[in-house]
Amino acid sequence: MTAPTSPLPSVLLVGCGQMGGAMLEGWMAHGLKPSVVLDRHDRTLPAPHHLAATLEDVPADFQPDVIILAVKPQKADPTLEALARRFPNATLLSVMAGRTVQSLTDRYQHGNPQAQPVIIRAMPNTPCAIGAGMSGLYAPPHATDTQKAQCDALLHAVGETVWVEREELIDSVTAISGSGPAYIFLLAELLEKAGVEQGLPVETARTLARKTIYGAGALLNQSPAEAEELRRRVTSPGGTTAEALKIFMAPDAWPAIVPRAVAAAARRAKELST
Repeated sequence: MTAPTSPLPSVLLVGCGQMGGAMLEGWMAHGLKPSVVLDRHDRTLPAPHHLAATLEDVPADFQPDVIILAVKPQKADPTLEALARRFPNATLLSVMAGRTVQSLTDRYQHGNPQAQPVIIRAMPNTPCAIGAGMSGLYAPPHATDTQKAQCDALLHAVGETVWVEREELIDSVTAISGSGPAYIFLLAELLEKAGVEQGLPVETARTLARKTIYGAGALLNQSPAEAEELRRRVTSPGGTTAEALKIFMAPDAWPAIVPRAVAAAARRAKELST
């Protein structure tokens, strides 16, 4: 989709932890219609935005364009029931891993049998805080183009977006890009430790590891070449890179471990749905 226009839709952000806070930073930078953050932790919000510790503290005349569900999946049910009584026909954007559209709708209607919410699911990641996020989204068939466009605008404001046609694919998005930054941070951590073991000062090893990952990621993002081809360009036959890749690409190393790790994350996402 095209770049988002300002101001962005007004939101009721329910939960402002790592993910909610990362998105909020990006939205503020792009211009956000007057919105409310529902969070028990003290934080400073610039006017005209409002912080509410409980749903009762949300201004009575506030009607958000989109309610963002950014609380822990296991703790969401009481909040969903309370929201249903206050905003029965809301558009909700859930960034919670695992919780399906049907399970969220059922819980919403448990709080208010007359409620008719439209729930769109998304899985963003923490680079949203610097405008470099990657979000996958799924909308049920009854979601309108306007509702989908509003949700896309919010997440496109903090990075890139892709839409999937089947809801179960959100679990795969979670395992690849939602959890993916942690995999990259682990690689940076391990490269830094390896550099220190090779005799480099800590700060030098840290800079080398971080800037290498940053530069390689930027090149990968901008190049039309496949990742495999970019890898080959760095790898001279019989050279230093080839020696390292012999270890990484051994049958019981990355080719086996990475798919297992991704499958474990996707499996956990499915478990959270129950």
